[in-house]
Amino acid sequence: MTREPEIFHEGVIRDGIGRRERVLPGRGPRPGSRHRGDRDADHSRGGEQGGPPPASGPVSTAPGAPAWPGLEAAGVVSAAPASSRWRVGQRVCALLPGGGYAESVAVHESLVLPVHDKVSDVEAAALVEAACTVVSTLDAADAVAGDTVLVHGGSGGVGTLAIQIAAARGMRVLATAGGPERARRCEELGAARAFDHRGEEWSALVEAEGGADVILDVIGAAALGANLRALRTGGRLVVIGLLKGSRGELDLGMLLAKRASVLGTTLRSRPLEERAAIVARVAREVWPLVPDAVRPIVHATVPLAEAHEAHRLLESGEAFGKVVLTIEEEGPTGRRAGPDR
Repeated sequence: MTREPEIFHEGVIRDGIGRRERVLPGRGPRPGSRHRGDRDADHSRGGEQGGPPPASGPVSTAPGAPAWPGLEAAGVVSAAPASSRWRVGQRVCALLPGGGYAESVAVHESLVLPVHDKVSDVEAAALVEAACTVVSTLDAADAVAGDTVLVHGGSGGVGTLAIQIAAARGMRVLATAGGPERARRCEELGAARAFDHRGEEWSALVEAEGGADVILDVIGAAALGANLRALRTGGRLVVIGLLKGSRGELDLGMLLAKRASVLGTTLRSRPLEERAAIVARVAREVWPLVPDAVRPIVHATVPLAEAHEAHRLLESGEAFGKVVLTIEEEGPTGRRAGPDR
């Protein structure tokens, strides 16, 4: 079994749990490449995936992962063994087990992907974790071309990418979002229909569309009954988030009658080998679609030192797409944010 590297970062620390948490700046030793295959990348950092945990409490992370948030990063390789497929100075992005709110990260080479010339570092930092989440979730649900897929949170960082990837795979996509304008933007991304969950009875509207074969759910307990009603016979509900609770009632009679399945999946606590396999699949199936058919939607960039403002944006519901944390670096013309091409 491949050993995952010990990882240390300069970054932020969290004080508190759930909605009561604060994001505070902190300092730590720079990461070192002490195991074969470790990588030290330095540049823009994806911020949305490391936002506040569900109200029910923090989500488990991979063994040995840093305590502070951040599941993805983009930048340039600053150190790599001579035998590595990655070279110093190469632009890359990476799936992390945590600790991405940082100036530097060390990551196993199997979790690294190249950055397309037409994709900025900010966009790359918003792409890898969401792509891995979407691909692994669709695979868990055995979703295939021709299936109808309902994406909850279609205006979020994962949701905006899920719409694009599912549509590119030949699936018919339905989505929910908070407000008619956000629903309209989901349709622009590739959803056949998008529903305003604040003003419409989305479950009945999905049923009127023939129901969903697969539902990607970030809501959790509050939507359990409505999700089950929206499923077709043989449908699969995949829970990937718990924004509105972790405990709910399930109508087992309806579950049996529909021969439906309820699945749960997460990236954070998977062992290295499983995450590496997901990254490899993303490289094969999603990366060729970037940036023409699939591109991350970035709502805003926020300096790393102001991570609390990124959290505020996410909690407010204002963001459409990802919120990306950026770092400043010394250059010939002074300090600047990570490249925005």
